[in-house]
Amino acid sequence: MRVLFQPLLSSARDLAPIIIIIAFFQIVILQQPMPNVLDLLTGVICVMFGLALFLYGLELGLFPVGESMAYAFAKKGSTVWLLAFAFALGFGTTVAEPALIAVADEASTVAAQSGLIVESDTAREKFALQLRLTVAISVGLAILVGVIRILKGWPLHLMIMVGYGLVVALTALAPREIIGIAYDSGGVTTSTITVPLVTALGIGLARSIRGRNPMIDGFGLIAFASLFPMLFVMLYGLFLS
Repeated sequence: MRVLFQPLLSSARDLAPIIIIIAFFQIVILQQPMPNVLDLLTGVICVMFGLALFLYGLELGLFPVGESMAYAFAKKGSTVWLLAFAFALGFGTTVAEPALIAVADEASTVAAQSGLIVESDTAREKFALQLRLTVAISVGLAILVGVIRILKGWPLHLMIMVGYGLVVALTALAPREIIGIAYDSGGVTTSTITVPLVTALGIGLARSIRGRNPMIDGFGLIAFASLFPMLFVMLYGLFLS
């Protein structure tokens, strides 16, 4: 329990502003008593302990695993296997992401209602699966490109500028029904598992390569993981249309 004290304290500090804001608007603005106070307190305590365990798990397992695997691949000198691991990591953590599943299911319903696909259960399921696979493949390629950037030392800001330039160009061409889905797809990919593993991979790789600065070169993979899904989903929309 002593090892969890610091994560618990950090979780309580992070949750405090949310609790204060909710209490202020409920009591001062709405001037109504808190509904289900006992359930609310129970939920807050569960969230606090859940965050503490999650933070402790990150420090204990995910960050060390990501860094050690990146270092091992770099030491082995196998670029092909490193790139394969980067793609598999991005694809695997994204395709099972609950937020992406929810967005894909909702998008399939809206797409059927708007006439983008046929109004049937089979068509909706196919659209949702194709959307998930499109986003997962795009994230896998995003992590792969990010790893190549670290290996080659390419400037991050120029690549991001070019990427968002393509996003703007595709926004003018893609069907209106798919644009919002594409932009939201860029957000749901940064999940609680993908972010720490990918960040650890980038930092570990930058540390293991001579001449690379972990602060400058180790970060930026998450930016690609948000950028590529927007591009690929809009291209998917153009394909459908």
